[in-house]
Amino acid sequence: MIIIITGASKGLGRAMALQFAAENNTLLVCARGEVALYNLVQEIQTNFPDANIKAMPVDMAKKDDIQTFASWCLSFGTPDILINNAGTFLPGSISEEEEGVLETMITTNLYSAYHLTRALLPTMIANKSGHIFNICSIASLNAYSNGGSYSISKFALHGFNKNLREELKPLGIKVTGVFPGAAFTDSWSGSGIDPQRIMEADDIAKMVIAATKLSAQGVVEDIILRPQLGDL
Repeated sequence: MIIIITGASKGLGRAMALQFAAENNTLLVCARGEVALYNLVQEIQTNFPDANIKAMPVDMAKKDDIQTFASWCLSFGTPDILINNAGTFLPGSISEEEEGVLETMITTNLYSAYHLTRALLPTMIANKSGHIFNICSIASLNAYSNGGSYSISKFALHGFNKNLREELKPLGIKVTGVFPGAAFTDSWSGSGIDPQRIMEADDIAKMVIAATKLSAQGVVEDIILRPQLGDL
């Protein structure tokens, strides 16, 4: 299968890339950080030689970059799976956060998925198949202290996911929203949080993989994951 993963160099994106590589798929991945991105490529080539991985440094906050990435991906064929994972997090309250934070959150966390999906959909619709995963957040479902514009952008991504699901139902394309709680990634290193208190990035990756295994007649619409002890 041809699998596209944005924001693949770290965290959940990296975990999903490794899981799909273990099944010898073709991976088309992107991230802003070139070093971490090409470190992932080397790791997959070393550990999963039967997988095929191609990478492109991309800033998913820039529409022109997104269009270039989409065209590059389509040069390898029609994607089977698209994972809209690129995103960023800036904590703060709506009343006190700096000017421009909302625009940054919306551009990176919503527009990236919107523009890339729209660029790839015509070939997927023509093929009458495919599966789109939008990596939302628990913050897409419940407001929380210090969530601010990040939570607003994730609520918006949830809305995008729900509308996309309705539109693509009759066209043979599955859509799944993924709503993870706290998982131990680089963003938690140095925070002092006990890694045993929150999930592993692999937990989310394994559930995404599982959702791809159903028959053509079945779809997992929402995947909600939380630490066993609940949200922080």
